[in-house]
Amino acid sequence: MAQRQSGLFWDRAAETASRARLDELKLRKLKTVLKQAVRSPFYAERITAAAADNIRTLADIASLPFTTKDDLRSNFPYGMLAVPREETVRLHSSSGTTGNPTVVFHTARDIEVWRDLVARSLYMVGARSTDVLQNTMGYGLFTGGLGLHYGAEKLGLLTIPIGPGNLQRQIWFMRQFQTTALHILPSSALRLAVRGGMHRSGWL
Repeated sequence: MAQRQSGLFWDRAAETASRARLDELKLRKLKTVLKQAVRSPFYAERITAAAADNIRTLADIASLPFTTKDDLRSNFPYGMLAVPREETVRLHSSSGTTGNPTVVFHTARDIEVWRDLVARSLYMVGARSTDVLQNTMGYGLFTGGLGLHYGAEKLGLLTIPIGPGNLQRQIWFMRQFQTTALHILPSSALRLAVRGGMHRSGWL
């Protein structure tokens, strides 16, 4: 897994790969995903074990069946799992307001890959270990808060897990800890700016 690097790139080899190298990697990963997917009860019925061997180019992805949200709901809770449940370490879920919630399971390896991808993304947009990140996304079944949090910590940012809401408290933390980066919904950022007094306090 990539480690912290100086300069313009978090993972130079991955982020400067040629188009040919990227296409080869995508094809190889697609085949790996297919071989893993057929271990789940759902995909065992939809995709044959030989499907990966029939994928010769990236264009062949068009031959694969779609997975719909109804498929996710109807195979609740464990029908989509492609690893033994004992290998999973975390579950995230939708609200389930229109039926069974859609759930996503993660292994420890999934979490580490997720963490590294977020670190790469933050590094790409200019975040560095000298930054203070205020994470205003929800922590819980929604993936937004936790997903970015672990990547920010891996990058070495001082991370404030403040969560959503309470505009005045958000601004108080910004002032006290000199927040330099925000993970925030655009609509929430607008409320902070207009109703929270950021334009009067010098933040805008």
